[in-house]
Amino acid sequence: MKTLLGSFVATIALIGSTNSMAVTKDNGDDWLKKSTKTAVYQLTKAAQTFTPGMNPRSINPDGTVRLAPVRDWTTGFFPGTLWYGYELSGDKNLAAEAKRFTLGLDSLQYIKDTHDLGFMLYCSYGNGYRLTGDKIYRKPLENGAANLYARFNKKVGAIRSWDFGHWQFPVIIDNLMNLEYLYWAGNEFNKPEWFAAAKTHAVTTMKNHFRKDYSSYHVISYDTLSGKVLQRETHQGLTHNSAWARGQAWAVYGYTMSFKDTKDKKFIQQAEHIASFIMNHPKMPKDKIPLWDFDVHNSDRSPRDASAAAVIASALLDLSTQVKDGDKYFKFAEDILKTLSSDEYLAKPGENQFFILKHSVGAFLYNSEIDTPLNYADYYYLEALKRYAEIKKIDLKTIAQS
Repeated sequence: MKTLLGSFVATIALIGSTNSMAVTKDNGDDWLKKSTKTAVYQLTKAAQTFTPGMNPRSINPDGTVRLAPVRDWTTGFFPGTLWYGYELSGDKNLAAEAKRFTLGLDSLQYIKDTHDLGFMLYCSYGNGYRLTGDKIYRKPLENGAANLYARFNKKVGAIRSWDFGHWQFPVIIDNLMNLEYLYWAGNEFNKPEWFAAAKTHAVTTMKNHFRKDYSSYHVISYDTLSGKVLQRETHQGLTHNSAWARGQAWAVYGYTMSFKDTKDKKFIQQAEHIASFIMNHPKMPKDKIPLWDFDVHNSDRSPRDASAAAVIASALLDLSTQVKDGDKYFKFAEDILKTLSSDEYLAKPGENQFFILKHSVGAFLYNSEIDTPLNYADYYYLEALKRYAEIKKIDLKTIAQS
C-alpha cells in the first residue's frame, strides 16, 4: 500500500489540471488513472478514520463529517464503495475494510419499515457476496429480501416506499433501484414471487410515474383498496411538476437494470425514452453535470448535482451494452466521467474529508446537504468507472498498482 500511495502522488503531479466546469479533453487514460488512484487513496484513509456502524454520509456546513447510523438509508453505500475500490484496484486491504464495514450492518436484515433495503443491504452485503462468494453474506441477504418483498401490495402492484408522511401508500421513483435486490434474490433463493413482485412494481411505476415527455414525478400515492392513484407529487424536486435530477437518474438506471434482469423489451424502450429526455434537455449544462432540478429558473446560481451525474453515467454505460446503437449513450457517459474526474469535482488526496467527489445535492428544498460530498455519489461514480473499464477492456488493477 505504501508503494501504491507513493506512486499515486507522483502520478497526480504529472497530470495537468483540467478546465473547471467543462468536459475534459481526451488525454489517453490519464483521467482514468487519476480517478482510480484518488479513489483508492481516499477510501484507504476513510476506512482508517471512521468506525463501522457510523459510516460517512456527507459533510456538514461546519466542515464536520455527517455520519450515517446503521438504520440510515445511505448506510450501505460506504461499504459498497470499499468493495468497488477493491474490485478496481485489487487492494486486499480495501477488501478487508469492506468486509469489516459490511458486517457492521448485520442488524439491517431484520428491518421491515423501509424500501431502502436494496441500498442498505445489496450495495454492501450484495457486493461482498458477489466478489468473494463468502456465505457469511448470504443469510442476511435472504432475510432482508424477504422483508422487502413483504412490503409489496398486490392490489397496488408496487412495493411501499415510506411509512411516514401524509400519503396512504407512497411509492417513490427511487424505489426502482431496490428492485435489483429482489430480481437477484428471487433467482438466488428460488423465490419466483420475489422476482415477479419486482417486475410488477416496474410495470406499475412505468404506468403512473411518468409524464408525456418521459420525465418522472417523485412520489405517487395509491389507494390500497382500489389500487388507483391518489396523488402525484415530489418531495425533493422544485415543484410537483418539475424534473428532479436525481429522480430522472434513478429512472433511467432502474429501467435499464429491469430490462437486463427480465429481458422485457418495454423496459429498455422506457430506459431509452428517459435517456433521451435527460441527454437532450435544453438545460443540461455543456459539461453534462445536471442542476439539482432540470426546471430551476436561475441556472447560473443553482447548484449542480454530481450524484445525479454519477448515477446517469453508470446507467448510460449499462444501457450502451443493451442496445444496438449504444455508442451515443457510451459517449455521453464518458463525457460525464471525464468531467467528474476533473479538478472541479474530484477531490484532491487527503481533502474533502476523504470523500471522492465534490458538489452533490441531497435535498435542496429542505436545506439539507447542498453542494457537498455524498456517499452515494462516490458509490455510483466507482460503479461507472468499473463499467467503463469493462467496456473499454482496461485493466484498472494495473493502473492502480502502477
